Amino acid sequence: LESRIDNHTNKHPTMMKTTLNYLLLSTLAATASAFTNVAPVQNEISRSCATELKMANDKDLIRWARSSRTASADDRSVELKRPLGLVLEEDDSGNVYVETVAPRGNAARSGMIKEGDIVVMCSATFGDQLWSTRGVGLTRVLSAIRVRAGPTVTLVLENTADRDRKAKMTTKAAKAAEDARARAKEKKDQLMTQLEADERKLKKGKFLGLF
Repeated sequence: LESRIDNHTNKHPTMMKTTLNYLLLSTLAATASAFTNVAPVQNEISRSCATELKMANDKDLIRWARSSRTASADDRSVELKRPLGLVLEEDDSGNVYVETVAPRGNAARSGMIKEGDIVVMCSATFGDQLWSTRGVGLTRVLSAIRVRAGPTVTLVLENTADRDRKAKMTTKAAKAAEDARARAKEKKDQLMTQLEADERKLKKGKFLGLF
């Protein structure tokens, strides 16, 4: 058998050399392709992480906003007399925004409302409380304004920059709360470990005291 292989190799040296070159080129091409595909995969992972982070920020912001009943100190809160002098519209996410500010209307006179602003809170039917209007749709916001008792309506508005800033602050606050819970748990675990150690010492002392 060995002699046959040697004879075959001797008779066809060109064929063997061509085959080896082909295999070598194929391997190099596959390796180069693998390295070339690393960058797009890393870019895709980065984009995916950024998208997931933004979604998490938005969810935290909406959850926090819907639980609020008053405007915070840094919110842009505007009290307007009726008629408001605004044309409101709804986006694909159910958020209500200012489409038009009437030139000589009450909103324009306030100087605090711009076209494109998002209405994030609105007066409740009675009293000074506000309720979140994030994602609730145009119909509910218009109904709230219409049934509001009294001559004025309070709106809280924000633009894109305000929204991004609040999302970051909300996420930072949530992380701080999570860190505080983790520290409290760690301290509790340390105290429990110390108590167990002290208990073992007491038991050992009682045991030795019997003799």
